[in-house]
Amino acid sequence: MEYDNEASTEVQTVSSDVPSDVPSDVPSDVPSDVPRTPNTELRKLLSFKLYKRRWFVLLVLCLLNCSNATIWLTFAPVADQSAQFLKVSLEKINWLSLVYMVVAIPFSLGTTWMLDSVGLRSTLILGAWLNMFGALLRFFGTPAGGGYEIKYHFAMMGQTLGAFAQPFIIFTPTKLAALWFPDHQRATANMIASMSNPLGILLANIISPMVVKTSAQIPNLLLAYAIPACFICFLATVGIRSSSPPTPPSASAESSSSEPFIQGIKLLLKNKAYLILLVCFGSGIAVFTCFSTLLEQILCVQGYTNDFAGICGALFIVFGIVGAAALGLYVDKTKNFIEATKINMSFTALACIAFSVVSLIPNQKAAVAAVCSLFGFFGFSIYPVSMELSVECSYPVGEATSAGLIFVSGQVQSVLYIVILQLLTTRLTEAPLSTCGDAILSWKVPMLVMAGLCSFFTCCFLIFFHTHYRRLEAEEQATYGNKQRDVWTTNHVEHAPSVET
Repeated sequence: MEYDNEASTEVQTVSSDVPSDVPSDVPSDVPSDVPRTPNTELRKLLSFKLYKRRWFVLLVLCLLNCSNATIWLTFAPVADQSAQFLKVSLEKINWLSLVYMVVAIPFSLGTTWMLDSVGLRSTLILGAWLNMFGALLRFFGTPAGGGYEIKYHFAMMGQTLGAFAQPFIIFTPTKLAALWFPDHQRATANMIASMSNPLGILLANIISPMVVKTSAQIPNLLLAYAIPACFICFLATVGIRSSSPPTPPSASAESSSSEPFIQGIKLLLKNKAYLILLVCFGSGIAVFTCFSTLLEQILCVQGYTNDFAGICGALFIVFGIVGAAALGLYVDKTKNFIEATKINMSFTALACIAFSVVSLIPNQKAAVAAVCSLFGFFGFSIYPVSMELSVECSYPVGEATSAGLIFVSGQVQSVLYIVILQLLTTRLTEAPLSTCGDAILSWKVPMLVMAGLCSFFTCCFLIFFHTHYRRLEAEEQATYGNKQRDVWTTNHVEHAPSVET
């Protein structure tokens, strides 16, 4: 492995300091079935190593996730100018974003197999190259003087390559956290990598309107997104040398033996706790997709401007990142995955109900902004924790498989929810405050339905979801030889040292 020479010169192991016998202060009341000498796995635990390079790998994933998100939503914030430049309808411009959702659903299973079977490095590098080629194809394929049909087709092909890259990137955080980070940093690493995607969405909503004032400036925008994609591809290709460090950071990484892909799928379909999480959290993803997609259309009916809707969307993301950071750090210290998820899902349901009410009332900017902030704060923070929880309740199924299927569930339910909510709208004959243009729709019934769906699946999760932390228990088993933690092990090796290089 590429790190072997590096490890031999830079890493000082501590296994040589492990005593051959348990110290004399072992209590006499230790159960007889608990080994009185450290077992082989315990010796390995005491020589686990952390590599500083793990932060570089995490940085590359964050940059790649952020870049892919900006490519995804390049045209949405400047839809009118994009339609003028490409000489197509707004509906076709919307498909430049929707292609991500269409591609992700069928392509996701192959991606989860590749992550768990081929490895993290190959998957990330392939995602980086697809992301770069998509960005370059959009730029070089849409010259200012080209025919509109050719320009749109090249733009769509570039978006499609970016859509193919998305599963390679967005499924990776749980795998990276498991392979490179110790148990007390996994949730934080997952949170950082996962929240780089909404950060990219936020940047796209800021950068695109700033760069594009007229339709002629669209090529400049495409270049602005292509340059970072090329740089990130270079970092991934040159900088990521292996899928995992030469010495594992934790017991679960050391003894990682993910089930074969097909067998893993079968185990997941028989896992009651995982299926509940799959449906309930997938519904949560769908509600957030609906909120992000329909926010402007919902608010404009009551006279709120597009600028205000943009501010609400930004507050939704910013407070979501703050909430995710706080919850990730808390869960890393306490390991209270279930409690944290259930509490935050409850507050998210309340925020969804509040939004369904205040969004239908005019002249309530402060209330709408506050509810959007709370919706993001509690809702976004669930995502990385739930992905970690999916691994804990499905171990030893591969991390990419368990997290990837939840993402697919969210995408499928997102399509269904958006279709259902749009079908439930009714056209209004009078709306004196409306800033929507010609098509004025009533969102009263759709908002109540969305709040009802969110509340229903939250209640199902609160009542029916119960599980053991299988990965943590496996680490404990590998460390102590059995599932009992006695006084001596608690005092001496509960936080076994890792050597950082």
